[in-house]
Amino acid sequence: MARSTIAQFVQEHAEQSLNQGFFELESDRVLEVNLAGQSPMVWMKVGAMVAYTGRVAFTREGVFDQGLSNVLKKAVSGEGASLTKAEGQGKLYLADGGKRITVLQLQGESIFINGNDLLAMEPSLSKDITMMRKLSAIASGGLFNVRVAGSGLVAFGTHGKPLVLRVSPQAPVFTDPQATVAWSGSLAPEFKTDVSLRTFLGRGSGESFQMMFQGEGFVVVQPYEEHPMQQRA
Repeated sequence: MARSTIAQFVQEHAEQSLNQGFFELESDRVLEVNLAGQSPMVWMKVGAMVAYTGRVAFTREGVFDQGLSNVLKKAVSGEGASLTKAEGQGKLYLADGGKRITVLQLQGESIFINGNDLLAMEPSLSKDITMMRKLSAIASGGLFNVRVAGSGLVAFGTHGKPLVLRVSPQAPVFTDPQATVAWSGSLAPEFKTDVSLRTFLGRGSGESFQMMFQGEGFVVVQPYEEHPMQQRA
């Protein structure tokens, strides 16, 4: 059995300042956000804060902060990608149910991220809720995703190590909706139904209902089927 003194434990697990900038991975499951100077604000997933130092204030995203179109989408779908604004001077530590965190630097690009997997994003990036209309009646609770675009950092979580599959006109990719985390902004997934498997396996099966990606880009999946997030009060 591994044992350590208090001093050894603190030294081994203490926060490390790596000077990586606004977003810094303390571990593969904890994201450090450095709020200071020109970057005093970040959008984060509701409930993702595990600790902070300094002076940080939290304000939940207002109904109209997402724009009128997103308000209408939330009203129709009964869902939403609820975010919290964290601002001030200090260090903020974020985590999401032990998920492995990926940080991407967008450079005038766009990416779609499952609304339940989006962890944090810089305010320089724009966001737009996109409903999976055809799938909402299939998967329990429906599915929604967020289109993040512009230049800046965005972080999302996955259960386990993510797998990136390249999509081309010659090689379309089919995925389980509940294991699909993100895809490039150039792609617009369609849905494929296997009636025989649906009858055999039931309504919630990823084998009977599949997302089909065609074109040029990539799709990110995780080794886990995640049930869609229900809207929080």
